[in-house]
Amino acid sequence: MKSFMAKTNEIEQKWLLVDAEGAILGRMAAEIAPILMGKNKPTYTPHVDTGDYVVVVNAEKIKLTGKKAQMKEYDYYTHHPGGHKYVSFAEMMEKKPEKVVELAVRRMMPKSKLGRQMMKKLKVYRGPEHEHQAQRPEKIELF
Repeated sequence: MKSFMAKTNEIEQKWLLVDAEGAILGRMAAEIAPILMGKNKPTYTPHVDTGDYVVVVNAEKIKLTGKKAQMKEYDYYTHHPGGHKYVSFAEMMEKKPEKVVELAVRRMMPKSKLGRQMMKKLKVYRGPEHEHQAQRPEKIELF
């Protein structure tokens, strides 16, 4: 019996639509990451990008549980002396709620070239409108 190995040109990738309104950030990200990797398909192959495209709308309406909304901070480094900066969750949600969702999913993906390629299939939008109507994404319920 031979093992199945997917090839890049044989993969069929669908477009899926996720509405993040009222969703808990970590639980949503934990369900989106395997879809981007293709782990929800029987044709999953670790070294090939077999995942689907995911469009997330209403990113500004996500929630966190407990005190995380007040305690959570995002940090980055400017590559200058004393350039370690911190941004609170509330400030990040005000300015860039798309970035909050992207970071949550990115941290659950493989840390490799293939993982970066898979992350390009995630499209996150602030409101209910998105620019991928032509791809006719299927709406899915994650939770």
